[in-house]
Amino acid sequence: MAIVEPKNAEVKSLSGLHLYHGDISNCSMRVRMTLEEKGLDWTSHHLDLKKKENISDDYFGINPNGLVPTLVHDGVVHIESNDIIDYLDKTFPEPTLRSADSEAEMMEWLRLAASIHVSAIKPYVYATIIQKKVKKTAEEEAKYNSLQQNEELKAFHSKHAGDSEIGDDTFMAAKKILQECFDKLENTLSGRNWIMGDQYTLADISWVPVYFVLIGCGYPFEKFPNISRWANSLSTRQSYRKGVLDWCADFSKV
Repeated sequence: MAIVEPKNAEVKSLSGLHLYHGDISNCSMRVRMTLEEKGLDWTSHHLDLKKKENISDDYFGINPNGLVPTLVHDGVVHIESNDIIDYLDKTFPEPTLRSADSEAEMMEWLRLAASIHVSAIKPYVYATIIQKKVKKTAEEEAKYNSLQQNEELKAFHSKHAGDSEIGDDTFMAAKKILQECFDKLENTLSGRNWIMGDQYTLADISWVPVYFVLIGCGYPFEKFPNISRWANSLSTRQSYRKGVLDWCADFSKV
């Protein structure tokens, strides 16, 4: 469970569920979906990532990585989206989003999604759509580097700083990782309605925003008929509409 002590003490006084999130963030999407599946009341604190509203002393004082989402529950700060959705399901257990018979496998799917975020998802998204839309000025770069203490994130963002763009080597490495992950997901979904079988779980919630964002970037999911079938059936859920589409109707047009 990723709980942090905020430097911005104001959030400690917040009661209830407060979500700091971005409309186009796939990590934010999975938390919004979970909140909707649970039918929970929550207060929205939206940050426009294209306007770099997350790059501020106030927000880095809440989330030390400057990333969205951040969940504040009764003054306690939770970061890392897959940890957040796991926390929400344990704290508000009805209706359950867990796989009782295959807990370890379900958690492995959550860990896999988290593990490829910086190495594969962000490079693919930035190289295809985002990097030109979130270019930082020299002043914004200096501000970000002064606030950001996470070396992995600093290294990633240095690759598209100034006039630089995500290089072919980084992009090809990302594509290789995604291919391996989607081969695994395609095989897992053979003969299954959901990732864990007949039960819709956090595993599905963790992965469908990845699909949504990447298909918006032109990723060739036509090579993966089981994934396409799974995503299409999931897209009919109210939580998908309210957690994804109501905030970002078409990622290709962000």
